[in-house]
Amino acid sequence: MANVHDRLEPPERLVRTLSSGPAYGEAAQQWLARLPITVQEYLERWELTPERVRTPGGRTSLVVLVRRSDGTPAALKLGLPDGTPVREHAALVHWDGRHAVQVLDADPAAGALLLERLHGEVSLRSLAEPKAQLEAAATLQRLWVPPPADHPFPSVAEHTAALAGGLRELCEEPWAVVDEALELREALAAGETGEEPVLLHGEFEQGSVLAGERAPWLAIAPRPLVGERAYDVAWLVRDRLDTLLASPGAAAIARRRVAKLADSLDVDGERLRGWALFRATVAGVHEAAAGRRRQGELLLEFAGLL
Repeated sequence: MANVHDRLEPPERLVRTLSSGPAYGEAAQQWLARLPITVQEYLERWELTPERVRTPGGRTSLVVLVRRSDGTPAALKLGLPDGTPVREHAALVHWDGRHAVQVLDADPAAGALLLERLHGEVSLRSLAEPKAQLEAAATLQRLWVPPPADHPFPSVAEHTAALAGGLRELCEEPWAVVDEALELREALAAGETGEEPVLLHGEFEQGSVLAGERAPWLAIAPRPLVGERAYDVAWLVRDRLDTLLASPGAAAIARRRVAKLADSLDVDGERLRGWALFRATVAGVHEAAAGRRRQGELLLEFAGLL
């Protein structure tokens, strides 16, 4: 039994994130300490047999590969019960397996989701970059549907206002791009897009699309919002960041990527550039503040190129 308990221990990445990030406090520590017990409770409740914990895993959730009572493979995901799993569950239920992972069972208020098993080791990043971007764009476009009535999802304007608040205070160095990012957000949030708001994935990148059995590619781990499509495309602009920044003419490559994505997904190129710059800046400042300085500097350098 001790061996089973050991297999349910949180991976190092999750422990490190919740221990160092400025956004996490005592409640997160208590959730983390109790996590092996929580996993065992859901294994028993849903009659699951554990195989192993996915590593390195996410920064705020634990995924255990399991078998259901009939032998069907599945994935038990436990996230911080901070409202994020409730919104993730609502989006996945609304998509109902269309181009996204299927929900098999759930206790969203407690942060527990039982999901269909995908090939976690095979994401779009396993493809050559041009092919990966084509597949990513096709998947993302199909997720853009009208949100359900009385949905729990924040708007892009609300979400980015919260991100912008206190950004300068988090920034330990006087990065000029921070001022530009905040000014751009104000203009983008206030501007008219001329399009109907749609359900957005919220954290869409090549790594959040995995190979499946019932469909070639399925999206996972949404942080859903409602708003304009250009916001959802922004993370694709900075995909494979290390390779992009190491390439000669990185700024020109970044601008071409913005133009190609804007054209293929029919979004406004300037709005896409603005959201990509804002999101990269926010992510860079938060990474640096959490002690992941190198990644933070890379993101801020990338934002400067835009």
